[in-house]
Amino acid sequence: MKHVPVFFSAPHRVMFLAGATNAVLAMLWWAVELGARMAGSPLAWSLPPSWAHGALMMFGVFPFFIYGFAFTAGPRWQGREEVKPDVFVPSFVAMSAGWLLFYAGLVNAALLVPALALVLVGWLVALREVWRIATHPNPEKLHIRALALALTAGGCGVAALLVQVSGGPALLASWALAIGVWGFLLPVYATVSHRMIPFFTGSAIKGFNPARPTWTLLLILAGSVAHGILLGLGQWAWTWLADLPAAVAAVYLSFAWQLRRSLAVRLLAMLHIGFAWLGLALGLSVLQGVLGLMGIPFLGLGPLHGLTIGFFASILVGMASRVTMGHSGGALVADLASWRIFIGLQLVALVRVAGEINPHLMTHFSLLAALGWLLVFGAWWGRYGTILWRPRADGRPG
Repeated sequence: MKHVPVFFSAPHRVMFLAGATNAVLAMLWWAVELGARMAGSPLAWSLPPSWAHGALMMFGVFPFFIYGFAFTAGPRWQGREEVKPDVFVPSFVAMSAGWLLFYAGLVNAALLVPALALVLVGWLVALREVWRIATHPNPEKLHIRALALALTAGGCGVAALLVQVSGGPALLASWALAIGVWGFLLPVYATVSHRMIPFFTGSAIKGFNPARPTWTLLLILAGSVAHGILLGLGQWAWTWLADLPAAVAAVYLSFAWQLRRSLAVRLLAMLHIGFAWLGLALGLSVLQGVLGLMGIPFLGLGPLHGLTIGFFASILVGMASRVTMGHSGGALVADLASWRIFIGLQLVALVRVAGEINPHLMTHFSLLAALGWLLVFGAWWGRYGTILWRPRADGRPG
């Protein structure tokens, strides 16, 4: 019990550990589902498996890391006092309890409503604090307010799922998943990358000019929202029109931020390689859309998983590792174990995208990717999870 006060002393501790734990649990459930399909004995769930998988990953894994980061970095961005435990602990408890109940709800549908209600309550408690940070007086408002708006959209996605499982139309689940990727996660990760990657690069690479032109972020955000709206309206064939300018902006930033030079510093390379997936995934989406207009099917969900695993998960691992190390009192250096975890994640992304090339092998590749994800996040939990429980090595609080 001596570590309990330490565990609750900083938001990144509770949120990152909850996110990492759910990353393992959510993918373990998905691996069981995929294995049952391959065995020819699909399991019965209270929700369509693809909906449940999307909900767990988008609203049950990434948000813990996002709130943990927002509560750690946000106050520093705005020159505000740190977030107190009486805010982040209730949010952590409500969302964690909600997602644990959600798993039970996949077997007993009656539990889905209270599960998602708990998640939404925890989300709103945390969101209120993010908006307090975002409205704190500071000349630089773009990034924190974009982050707050994206988290608000994410809350709307959870609310849409809650209404759907309460008896609402199935269309709400489709809109929730579209919001989850294009209104919530992509804007969050693009905003954080735009704010932090040039900053970290400037401190690690001599002679680097930490440029982050506003037009690039606005173009990516606008393209993301437009893609989500088109998807929600069933106009997926035209989403490439939204993706093209966003892809150009993302590729431009990768070059401007000197991706090649970043490879010399592992901890920095994680962020740059993760960001490069954004341009690649959007480029694949553009190609898919253009070929689709000509009646040529291409890659299925490959571009989506390039975005979710390649971009979102890679940035997550890079950023969460950096924050955990930086706030543990240790050196900001990615050791060999951390680098192997990151490279393993890149292989998972490649396997999942490649699995869409041959529809007959898609389930096999999906299961392989799921098992790879379990190895990666199991290893991350083992490497960093214990740090989140321990006092800082330098004896400082937090």
